[in-house]
Amino acid sequence: MKRLEGKIAIVTGGSRGIGRAIVRSLAQEGATVVIAARTPVDIAMVVADLQGEGLNVVGVVTDVTREAAAAHLVGEVIKNHGRIDILVNNAGMGTFKPVSELSVAEFDTMWETNMRGVFLVTRAVLPHMIRVRGGEIVNIASLAGKNTFKGGAGYCATKWALRGFAGSLMLEVREHNIRVMTICPGSVDTGFSVSGKKGDRITQPEDVADAVLFAVTAPARSMFSEIELRPTNP
Repeated sequence: MKRLEGKIAIVTGGSRGIGRAIVRSLAQEGATVVIAARTPVDIAMVVADLQGEGLNVVGVVTDVTREAAAAHLVGEVIKNHGRIDILVNNAGMGTFKPVSELSVAEFDTMWETNMRGVFLVTRAVLPHMIRVRGGEIVNIASLAGKNTFKGGAGYCATKWALRGFAGSLMLEVREHNIRVMTICPGSVDTGFSVSGKKGDRITQPEDVADAVLFAVTAPARSMFSEIELRPTNP
């Protein structure tokens, strides 16, 4: 039997890059995975591709920065599947400029996506996990949430905040048997990569997906509250 057989998962930002790899990994282990992303065309393409592989995936168009959209996403999943076992807060974005050049709009967009979106979707999911006394919440942060770099002030701030949010949430909900786990990748070979590094010496999206799968399939008595993931020898 597959390790996630019968589980219902939501992956935000699941139509490309790390998110898409996470969707595939969870679905390959038997989960029904709901892809939440903003662009209908992107969702349709990834759903068609993964369903073509025999995987149980569906999509819900969602802007995680909007409260009504987060509520709609969770409502659709509950209506169609009855429960939510796994939430992966993966949606994120970054603009990398010196503070003196960073616009207010760019700063606000990062905070809305990287932090407000996590809060809204998590808050909408929690009552359903608390009701059944169990669930897995995985946040995709970054080593930029632990290390600073030039041009990264706005982005780093959001990821430091995400780690603070996740740590506090973990303490709040562990009594309900809900595990809160945070994955902190370094350089990953995606179009988003700040380093611009590519190739098989760099962490791949599938490696991040493996870390998520490792976390959510750990014995129920334990949780990997934070996992750092970096290239061995880039």
